[in-house]
Amino acid sequence: MRAFASRWWPRTLRGRLSLVALTTATILMVILTVAFNTVVRRHLQHQADDELRTRAAAVAATVVTSGSRVQVLETPGEELLDTNVWIYSGDRLLEKPSSATATSPLTRAADRLAARGGRHCVTAHGHDEVRLCSRPVPGDKGAAAVVTALDLSPYRSSADTMLFASLALDAAMLACTYALTRLAVGRALRPVRTMTQHATQWSAIASQERFGAVARPTELAQLGGSLDALLDRIRALLRHEQQLTRELSHELRNPLARIIAELDWWGARPRSAADTRATHAAIADAAQSMRTICDTLLDDARDGAATAPGTADVLPVLRRLVERLGPAQKDVEVVVTAQDARLSAGVPDALLERIVSPLLDNALRHARTRVEILARAQPGGVRVEVRDDGSGVPESFATQLFHPGRRADPGDGHGGAGLGLPLARRLARSAGGEVGHDGRHTSGATFVVTLPAG
Repeated sequence: MRAFASRWWPRTLRGRLSLVALTTATILMVILTVAFNTVVRRHLQHQADDELRTRAAAVAATVVTSGSRVQVLETPGEELLDTNVWIYSGDRLLEKPSSATATSPLTRAADRLAARGGRHCVTAHGHDEVRLCSRPVPGDKGAAAVVTALDLSPYRSSADTMLFASLALDAAMLACTYALTRLAVGRALRPVRTMTQHATQWSAIASQERFGAVARPTELAQLGGSLDALLDRIRALLRHEQQLTRELSHELRNPLARIIAELDWWGARPRSAADTRATHAAIADAAQSMRTICDTLLDDARDGAATAPGTADVLPVLRRLVERLGPAQKDVEVVVTAQDARLSAGVPDALLERIVSPLLDNALRHARTRVEILARAQPGGVRVEVRDDGSGVPESFATQLFHPGRRADPGDGHGGAGLGLPLARRLARSAGGEVGHDGRHTSGATFVVTLPAG
């Protein structure tokens, strides 16, 4: 049954709405047709009863009941009046139609109707339907009754004609209703088809089109707003995915460069067993650093905003970071100082490394001879400053420092993709901290990291 219903039920919204409208119109038409024809049949029956009563009154005027017995006066044109008329004096039949016998069904029906007394009408069902009505004729010494009959075939024929006409009209109305409903629903759904085509054509990244930019009915405007919000979320997710890919590439570059340098140095000429062990240890450390970078960035991307709680000893983390990045710049001195050797930040070790690493890498690329990392406590948190003695940040570029992919001078020969500083700021903010540029230092560049206290 369900399989049959599913095959029968239209698949398109247009077809379903048209079918619902047709079904509703059919039910309404059936109710109206039944009610209309019922009223018509009752009206025709009342017309027949009125004609019978009029004829009975005319015949009753010829019946005299004032004497010792009931008499029927002879009047001109009485043949017309006597057609289908029975006259009774009490229970005795005085006159009857010439076409009816004393034992015919109509005569027996007229006998029963006259015996009831009063004014009554009944329908006799036989070969043809006949309507009979009785009228009493009161008198001084005797009572008489007149019963008239009328063939209902013409009335039934009129009622049937009205029924067939109403059914034909219903069929025409239902066909028009279905056609107009499909037309109206098709026109109403035309904007939806247009929106569907646009959604198929528009690229989530390249196109900046919006569904809400076109004037539409309220319902479709609300749908367009929801689709625009969905497109924005998709674009944001794709941008976040691209950003994560760029950040991973950016962060993994230094450990990979270290692995390549160690392998090149080790393969340049034969080494002792101690040199081989040192190279293996350096490669393992770089590989572990890459794993830590991946875990940190993926965890941050997965969590969205909040960072897992943890505590990092600031000075050991900074020294370990310098040991990894410092050897790549043999001519730059890196100095790490801390106000308190027990200084701790309220973030995991790996996250602190990933926040400071882009700043240190940036300082090493632009420094001439010296990079300083200063760590000290501040009210409610920890402050880490990374300074270099390079050319500094151009004043015109200061507002774009933390925009992804922006560099002050792409042709300065230092490499980089402009992703390290935005990454450091995003990671710091995810932990409730901040990364900023201190423009008060005119010699070189100074970046400041603030984090919650551990």
